Amino acid sequence: MGVLVRGKAGEAGRTGEAGEAEVTGETGGRRKVLGLLGRSGRPLGRSGPLGRRLKEVRWPARPVLRLPRTRRGRRRLVQGLMAACVLALLPATWMRLEAGDRVGTTAEAPAREVAVVFGAGLWKGRPTPYLAHRLDAAAELYRTGKVKVVLVTGDNSRVEYDEPDAMRTYLTGRGVPDERIVSDYAGFDSWDSCVRAKKIFGVDRAVLVSQGFHIHRAVTLCRSAGIDAYGVGVDEPRDSVWYYGGVRELAASGKAALDALFRPDPRFLGPEETGVTEALADTP
Repeated sequence: MGVLVRGKAGEAGRTGEAGEAEVTGETGGRRKVLGLLGRSGRPLGRSGPLGRRLKEVRWPARPVLRLPRTRRGRRRLVQGLMAACVLALLPATWMRLEAGDRVGTTAEAPAREVAVVFGAGLWKGRPTPYLAHRLDAAAELYRTGKVKVVLVTGDNSRVEYDEPDAMRTYLTGRGVPDERIVSDYAGFDSWDSCVRAKKIFGVDRAVLVSQGFHIHRAVTLCRSAGIDAYGVGVDEPRDSVWYYGGVRELAASGKAALDALFRPDPRFLGPEETGVTEALADTP
């Protein structure tokens, strides 16, 4: 509701003179009240005649959330909330059970030819701390001989945003040879990355690298895409980013469950690429 104050005959700006004020409601109706107007054209004080009249205006009522008054209604409300919580947790629980004992540390990971590192965002063109920790784990897998090639998969949908190249630069700085790194520039989400790793790059067995709150979903999706996957869950401090990732995972698990069930094509599939095959053929 807006309040429009006008003086009579253009003299409303004089202090102490009586003026005419219009109170305009959201419905278009107007109500005129009299009061004293100051130099700015505003009513003088809330206790004056205009202030008292303004209090009489009926402002739009705010919606009020009312709980059920009956015991039966309250019971149904509790049952509905419990059902909603179960439905929200069901996909994430299924993925943890599906991943089973296929998740561990870098030391526990089996020897596989390929490691797949999922993108986790850039900050000023460089990997975020979470993505850097994933890449550190992948570099450790390479140094210890657990993997021979690292497939970095991320978002390059915009010219100014290139996750795979930033990941490649970081890995070469950690001792991984450039010819042992293969880039997937269309890994827009976890499902796309898994399907493209299988169909485009020909990956059949791989060690997946991600944070603990995401790795179960990654393993489940890659197994649904046809990859014999083992996941390395990178430990992180329980900070705000970690909690945000955990909450986000609940919502993402619902979509992931649908992806695993219906197995849609990724946003961009494209032709097959031989980068992984060539990198493996070049290894000693």
